Amino acid sequence: MTRPLNIYAGPTALKRLRQDGFHPALFDYFLGASGGPKWFVLAGLDRVLFPEFFHDTDRQVNIVGSSAGAFRAACMTQNDPLKAINRLAESYSQTVYSDKPTSREITTKAVELLHYMLDGQGAEQILSNSRFKAHLITARCHGIVGRPGKWSQLSGLALSAAGNMLNRRNLQRRFTRVIFSAPDSHLDIIDPYRLKTEQASLSQENIADVLLASGSIPLVLDGVSDIKGAAPGVYRDGGIVDYHFDLAFENQQGLTLYPHFYPRPVTGWFDKKLKNRHVHARSYDNVVMLVPSSEFVETLPYKKIPDRTDFEVMTPDMRLPYWKTVLNETDRLGEYFMNKVTDGTIMDDIQPLPFPCLPN
Repeated sequence: MTRPLNIYAGPTALKRLRQDGFHPALFDYFLGASGGPKWFVLAGLDRVLFPEFFHDTDRQVNIVGSSAGAFRAACMTQNDPLKAINRLAESYSQTVYSDKPTSREITTKAVELLHYMLDGQGAEQILSNSRFKAHLITARCHGIVGRPGKWSQLSGLALSAAGNMLNRRNLQRRFTRVIFSAPDSHLDIIDPYRLKTEQASLSQENIADVLLASGSIPLVLDGVSDIKGAAPGVYRDGGIVDYHFDLAFENQQGLTLYPHFYPRPVTGWFDKKLKNRHVHARSYDNVVMLVPSSEFVETLPYKKIPDRTDFEVMTPDMRLPYWKTVLNETDRLGEYFMNKVTDGTIMDDIQPLPFPCLPN
């Protein structure tokens, strides 16, 4: 029988797991990557990780997310994470646009999604959660990439992509990473590229804007201007800088749990086609990745994970049933994971990282 879920661990994480076993008290960080509807393939894992796996842990867990990962972080830090995750899945998977939607229409739909996901008291619950701390990543824009016009953004993105191809450090000419953290928490990162990074606090006044900004894909959604409690400017998708992450954390005592749709992380949004830009070994030394197996993906409709191009190539009559099926099928991943944890056989599944890393 083929396994639906692959589990990979960095060298230090693998050593720690072999020594201490696989249990929630080992983890003090959780990563949620950008990727839009790709997240649907992880929904079944999200439905068990914080509602069940982490339910009784006394350890504080820092949940770090960009874009769709930020939305997930907002669900996981509400009082009832299962209901919040299901609200996000329901609203996102049933979104329908006009034939030629403007950025204003798509932004309006995103605002409605966030309102439904937060369900009245969600923002307050995220901010007051003492065990699970949300850290939401955005990108503050510099120059023409921050302007509202299509051609300004296209020009800014083209310049950003060209500079990034030469050296990832060039990204900071046009973007600053801004991390918004829940009260009584702080995220000290180790970035091998040392990109400009600013810290800000999440509050009742800015959390909705921060979430919207973290998912505001250039040219697709409108940017968010002048978020309260942070430097002036236009804020856009956190995945521009931190798409799948190439970061470690200062003074980390435990491990990082990272459910991811792919067995290879991509550093930033502009790195998707740069096959030789690998993540750094230090960034994944303490990481445990939960990844749907290729055999599982083969069982899905169209034999693929959902993505944003589905909006363009599928009619709603095709797309909505497909996404609903994926959301249902992915419960098998959550069931498999919890069964392996409960019966103690999860260590039999853990493998070394399947991708090359750059030296530290």
